[in-house]
Amino acid sequence: MTATLIDFAGFVALLLWGTHMVQTGVQRAAGARLKLWLGHALRGRLSAFAAGIGVTALLQSSTATGLMVTGFAATGLLALVPALAVMLGANVGTTLIVQLLAFDVQLAAPLLVLIGVVVFRRLERGRLHDLGRVAIGLGLMLLALDHLSGSLAPLADSQAVRTLIGLLQAAPVAAVMLAAALTWMAHSSVAVVLLVMSMAGQGLVAGPMAIALVLGANLGTAINPVLEGAGGDDPQARRLPLGNLINRVIGVVAALILIEPVAGAMGRLVEDPVRMVAVFHTLFNLTVAAVFLPVLRHYAGLLARLLPVRAVPADPARTLYLDEEARETPEVALGLATREVLRMADVLDDMLAGARAALRSGEPGPIAALKGLDDVLDHVNRALKTYLAGIEPARLGPADERRLTDLLAFATRLEQAGDAVDRGLLPTLGKCHKRGVRLSKEGQGELLRLLDRLRDNLAQAAALLMTRDLRAARLLAAEKAVFRRLETEATLAHFRRLRSGRPETALTSAQHLDLLRDIKLINSQIVAAAAYPVLNRAGELLASRVAGEETDEDENEGETVRTEPSPPRR
Repeated sequence: MTATLIDFAGFVALLLWGTHMVQTGVQRAAGARLKLWLGHALRGRLSAFAAGIGVTALLQSSTATGLMVTGFAATGLLALVPALAVMLGANVGTTLIVQLLAFDVQLAAPLLVLIGVVVFRRLERGRLHDLGRVAIGLGLMLLALDHLSGSLAPLADSQAVRTLIGLLQAAPVAAVMLAAALTWMAHSSVAVVLLVMSMAGQGLVAGPMAIALVLGANLGTAINPVLEGAGGDDPQARRLPLGNLINRVIGVVAALILIEPVAGAMGRLVEDPVRMVAVFHTLFNLTVAAVFLPVLRHYAGLLARLLPVRAVPADPARTLYLDEEARETPEVALGLATREVLRMADVLDDMLAGARAALRSGEPGPIAALKGLDDVLDHVNRALKTYLAGIEPARLGPADERRLTDLLAFATRLEQAGDAVDRGLLPTLGKCHKRGVRLSKEGQGELLRLLDRLRDNLAQAAALLMTRDLRAARLLAAEKAVFRRLETEATLAHFRRLRSGRPETALTSAQHLDLLRDIKLINSQIVAAAAYPVLNRAGELLASRVAGEETDEDENEGETVRTEPSPPRR
C-alpha cells in the first residue's frame, strides 16, 4: 500500500507539472499576443464569452485568464459585464482539454515528448522553443494519466480506501469540499478533474460521488483568486473574482440539490464513466454560463453596490505601464518599460519647468508645487530595476540585452538629474526668496535661456531613446561643449557685473554660480543618458568618451566630447 501511494502521488505530481509546462509554454509563446487579442475582443457579452473560451483553451488555466481580465478591470480599461462574461467563457474553456484527454490518446504521449524535447533543446529561445515546452507538457500529462490508471488499480481493492469513499459517497458536501481543497492547493481544476476521470475509470468513484468531486474542482478554481488577494484592498478590483466565485457557488449548490437525478441522467446519457465525468464537467459550466449571461448587467450592478468604488488619492509614484505578465515576452516588457522611462522624462521636465517658473517670478509657489516629484523619479527608477531584473536572461537576445541596459542607464541618469534639481536648483532658488533678493535682470535672462536649452535637450534625449539615431546622438553630445561655453560666458559676464559694483549681483553671486553649475551638471546627465550608448555602439566613444577633431573635457565626469556646430536655439 505504501508503494502504491508513493506511485499515485508521484504520477499526480507529474500530471501537475505537465499542466504547468503547458500553461507557461503557451504564456511565453503567445501570452502577450493573447492578452492583446483578448483586450480587442472584449466588446460585448457574447464576444467576451467566446474570447474567454479561446484564450483559456490555449492557456489551460482559467486562473491565468482571470488575472489578465482582473488587470483590465482593476485599471478601468474593461467594464465588469464583459469581464464576467470572459470568466464564464474561461470556465468553459478549461473543459476542452479534459474532453480531449477523455479519449484514448495515450499513444501520442511518447511522440509529443520526443518532438518537444528535440525542439526545446535545438532552439535556445523563440516561439518554437516555447512550443516545444508545450508539447513536452502535453506528453507528460498523457503519460501521467496512463500510469495513474495503473497505480489506482491496487487502491480499488483496498478496504480502507473503499471505506473512505463510502463515507464520502454518503456525504457529497464533504466530497465537494475535499475536491475544492485539492484544486486550491494544486491551482489547477484540469488536473483534479483528470484525476477524478482516472478514479472513475478504475471504478473507485461513480455516479453522485464523481459529480460531487467535479463540482468541488469547479469551486476550488474560483476560490484561488479570492483567497490569494486578487485585486488587493480595492473593493472595485475584487468585484470580478468575487462575482466569479458567487456564480460558481450558486451552480454548485443547485447541482448538489439535484445530484441524484443529475447522476441518473448522466449515467443514461453516457455509459463510459470516464466520458461521463468529462461531459458533466462541460455541461455544468455551459449551464452556469447560460443562466448568468442574460442577467450579467443586473448581476454586475449588484456587485457594484456590494463593493463600491473607494475614493483613493492618485499616487504619482505608482508605475503605470509595468505589467508583470508581460515579462514572459521580453520585447513587450521592454516596450512597456520604455513607456515608463519616458514618463520619468516628463516628470523631470515638470521639475525643470517649475524651476524656471520660480526663477522668473521670484516666488516660492512654483517650488512648493514640485514637492515630491523627485520621490516619484526615485520610486519609478527602483520599480524599473526590479521589473527588468525579473526578465529571464535566457529569453533575452543580444539586441534585447542592449535595450535593457540602455533603459536602466537612462532611468538612472534621469533619477540623478532629478536629485540635482531637487537638491541643487530648487534650494538655491529658495535661498534667494528667503533673503528677499532677486538675481539681476541680465543674470536671470542667462539662466532662463540655459534652462530652455536644457529642456530642449531633454526632449531630444527622450526622442533619441526611441530612435537611436546616430546623427541625433552626435548633436546631443555636442551640447556638452555648448553648455560649457555658455557657462563660461555667463560666468565672465557675471564677474563683469560684479566688478561694476552692482548690489544685486553682489548679493546673489554665490547663488548665481551655483545655478550655473547645477544646470550644466543636469545637462551632462541627460547627454550621458541618451547619446553615449548610441555613440559607443557606433565606435565613436573612446576612453575619453567621444572621438573627434575638437574635444571638450567635462571636469565633473572626466569625459571628452566632440564639439560640433549646434543649430541655433530660441
